[in-house]
Amino acid sequence: MTVFVGTSGWQYKDWRGTFYPEGVPQRLWLEEYARRFATVENNSAFYGLPERDTFAAWRKRTPEGFVMAVKANRRLTHVERLREPEGMVARLMERAEGLGDRLGPVLLQFPPSLRADPGCSTRSSPASRRGAGRRGAPARLVVDGPDGGGAGERGAALCWADRRSRPVTPLWRTADWCYLRLHEGRARPWPAYGRRALEGWAGRIAGGWPEGADAYVYFNNDPGVEAVRDAALFRRLMSGAGRTVAVPTEPAEGWETAGRDGRDASHE
Repeated sequence: MTVFVGTSGWQYKDWRGTFYPEGVPQRLWLEEYARRFATVENNSAFYGLPERDTFAAWRKRTPEGFVMAVKANRRLTHVERLREPEGMVARLMERAEGLGDRLGPVLLQFPPSLRADPGCSTRSSPASRRGAGRRGAPARLVVDGPDGGGAGERGAALCWADRRSRPVTPLWRTADWCYLRLHEGRARPWPAYGRRALEGWAGRIAGGWPEGADAYVYFNNDPGVEAVRDAALFRRLMSGAGRTVAVPTEPAEGWETAGRDGRDASHE
């Protein structure tokens, strides 16, 4: 197993002066981020699909071995709800493939109102089956839905998700690899995760998948610098569990534990 640990996005002004050193301009934050983590989940494509040239530029700005997961545009998942998806899927992949070997899983996040077909034994909705079955669909597709609808087809992984240190999705294994998103912990300062909560998730991954499986873990609790601190701790926990963890080729030093002393662990 190779465990890729990072955050959901990298352009957060809260991180200036802590995670990003003073004096580093925002236009260089991706390069600085890639010195600390070997992967990121790109949420910007959900709000507006970037051009292929933008994806290609991100490839050039990141080192070999870096992985960028991409969240599919909301028009595909929330507006059209995968109705007639051929053109949108093709456009998404034509542009995202500008990342080349940096392209990781593609995330389909569905609204709560889009439910699975209860009569489907593979726990996948008709809409999700259409999306997963499209020509040009990504090799690694992950589905984030409230009832697990959409996973199980052509190796699509069901996204595991956490809010307030509790699973908010079924913990089903639908693929031979894992994808986990952590949105909000219960430790202080909010929205941090406590060590025990992160140890629990590390144990679920290590116990649920064999050593040869990959895992992608992204922290979405970005206010303050909690996401990057929690991601750094989770990376150490997975390494301590005997898993191979992806690390930057030229890592920055001295930032991982800054500010963690004195954290309130009462809600871990």
